[in-house]
Amino acid sequence: MAERISFYDQITRNKRKSVFLMVIVFLVLLLIGYVISKAFDPSSFFFIMILSIIFSISYLLISYYNSDKIALASVSAKPANRNQYRQYYDSVEGLTLASGMPMPKLYIMENEQINAFASGRDPKHAVVCVTTGALKQLNKQELEGVLAHELSHISNYDIRFITLVAVMVGMISIISQMFLRSMWFRSNDRDNKGNAIFILLGIALAILAPIVVQLVQLAISRKREFSADATAVQFTRYPVGLMNALRKIKGDKPMKVNKAVAPLFMSDPFRVKVSNLLSTHPDINERIRILSRM
Repeated sequence: MAERISFYDQITRNKRKSVFLMVIVFLVLLLIGYVISKAFDPSSFFFIMILSIIFSISYLLISYYNSDKIALASVSAKPANRNQYRQYYDSVEGLTLASGMPMPKLYIMENEQINAFASGRDPKHAVVCVTTGALKQLNKQELEGVLAHELSHISNYDIRFITLVAVMVGMISIISQMFLRSMWFRSNDRDNKGNAIFILLGIALAILAPIVVQLVQLAISRKREFSADATAVQFTRYPVGLMNALRKIKGDKPMKVNKAVAPLFMSDPFRVKVSNLLSTHPDINERIRILSRM
């Protein structure tokens, strides 16, 4: 018989791994900055850094303060009517009372598939959206498992964490692109051998760094999903509900949604069979296996 897993240990382990992966992204940012500063004169590097920071901070502010509005608008979600969706409201209210969280705003997305997402910069400005398919096809325990998973993302400040990672990844991509484009305007006869070495290193990093950090970003997204599953068990004390919901989701058809908001959903809406390294979500079978041991 497989050894039991404590949801506390699972939460701590995945949060620790998420922070470690974010540190890797930060170190890549420092490394590429250092190499480019050696390849360029300080004034050129300063110009590149200023522009990348301006673009990244602008993205951060827009995404962070409007994440809920952007996500809801992209799927044409509508506010959930309390009288029409009483069980939806009752389940969320019960979970927020048990977890000590404020009540989020509830929305409905017209779609026959089972899925849900949460967004918002913090628990006081959070929204939860579920598909009409989830409300029709899930029983009370299964729906509570799904809602607890989404409330876990809010409780764990995942939107804030993922946005911060996205900003650093964006900075690396901008710096890399600006460095590669700037090479067209450089005069080779002014470069000494030492400078040329850093230019070659800079080119290699500018090509590889964006790929590496995007893979790390995907890994962070998967770790946050595992953490949300474990926190959902902490909220409900009943892993079977979420497990059965995931089993139903596994047999669902793909959804048609904007690729930009796909990572927010509880499970991959596209149901594309790709390498785990290239996926925003963990394999459903692996999630069910871990939940079965809690």
